[in-house]
Amino acid sequence: MKRMKVLMLAVVMVASTLTASAQKWNSNPEDSAQCVINTSLYTQAYKLKAYNDAYTPWRQVVDNCPRSSKNLYIRGVNILKARLIEANKAGNAALVDSTINELMALYDTRATYFPEDAVDCMGKKAYDMAQIFPKNPAKFYPLYEEAVTKGGKDLDAIYVFNFFDATLKYVDKGLGDTTLIIDNYDIVSELLENELRNLLTKDTTDLTPKQRAADSTSIANLRAYMAKTEAAFSPFASCDQLVNIYSKKFEADPTNVTLLKKITNIMRKKGCTNEELFFKATAALYAIEPSPATAYLMGQMCINEHKYSDAVNYLKDAVAGLEGEKELYLSYMLMGQAQAETGSLAAARSSYYEAARIDGTKGDPYLRIAMLYAKSRPDDGMGGRSAYWAAVDKCVRAKSVDSSPETVELANRLIGSYSSAYPKQSDAFMLDLIDGQGYHVGGWIGESTTVRTRK
Repeated sequence: MKRMKVLMLAVVMVASTLTASAQKWNSNPEDSAQCVINTSLYTQAYKLKAYNDAYTPWRQVVDNCPRSSKNLYIRGVNILKARLIEANKAGNAALVDSTINELMALYDTRATYFPEDAVDCMGKKAYDMAQIFPKNPAKFYPLYEEAVTKGGKDLDAIYVFNFFDATLKYVDKGLGDTTLIIDNYDIVSELLENELRNLLTKDTTDLTPKQRAADSTSIANLRAYMAKTEAAFSPFASCDQLVNIYSKKFEADPTNVTLLKKITNIMRKKGCTNEELFFKATAALYAIEPSPATAYLMGQMCINEHKYSDAVNYLKDAVAGLEGEKELYLSYMLMGQAQAETGSLAAARSSYYEAARIDGTKGDPYLRIAMLYAKSRPDDGMGGRSAYWAAVDKCVRAKSVDSSPETVELANRLIGSYSSAYPKQSDAFMLDLIDGQGYHVGGWIGESTTVRTRK
């Protein structure tokens, strides 16, 4: 009893000294002073993990001084979850329901008084509901859907990934059809890809080592989420399934721009660009809403139909207006392909160089240039074999900027093929050429390189 009196005396003394500063908590000084007392009471109980004792004074602070501290909400979640566990153990269904509702409302209150936390609160609501009702996606899927819809790019990646996982569970329970999985995959993959791209292109000059380490962890996590998303979506991703699902929707509403964007985007991502539905949807979208993005799709479609001159024209429109580096890179790569098919080899090389400038981590542009060189036959007195020297140079360049297994494997294979076609040593000697000597490859290639021969 004596200890309690001492504690209460200390609380009153603290309250008397903080009443003035507590005005920011509430317009009523008496309520504000009471909040100081209740904050001290619940904090002491919380530190002792006496969550039942902490509940009542904590609740008073939430009700009367909701702006007091973010800790009020962080600790409140733990207090309510402990209360929920006790209610479940006691079999008190009414208290279970009321506590769950109180937990959800607590996140809403935090979002109201600390709006900078609003998006995160939506994700936390969905996550907690999924933990409480893991076998009932009807409880948590709508919350994840709301979080992704309203939070968008500001929502933490873990909640974006969990949204897709919730979608699978929701459909598995018969609460939605396969279309929902495909639609939400489109949303999730785009959000994760954009976040990864933002981190990879972020200026790290002024970051501390700790911040760089945090970004590295985030990048690793994003890649893991993307891999898991792709693996989970794989059973639903065949072109036949996509055509089957979206054909009826397209036929029923062929001028729905939102639907057309969805069809073209998902079919492009899954490599279904040879399907007739992709052609129809792309043409319909371009007719209704011509833009750099739709010009890119039209260029891609024309390449698939071997209409290379038309593809070049569309892709020129695309690169003139696109801003995203990924989209620009892909557009220049496609334009190089189309130009090469029309015989405009120098123009194709320029497009590939532009792609390499936009993304200096990709070796593919240099490999494409190498292949163009290898098909050329400059007038060199050696049957045009000097082109292989320039081609191998580009393969080496590709490996120097891109160490991915795919790039290295292809570059090495091309180097092996091209070097086996070098001029014979005797043929080069007749032209006063020896290994290591500087040489300028003529014709449209116009590259400076070194002589290399085979026996």
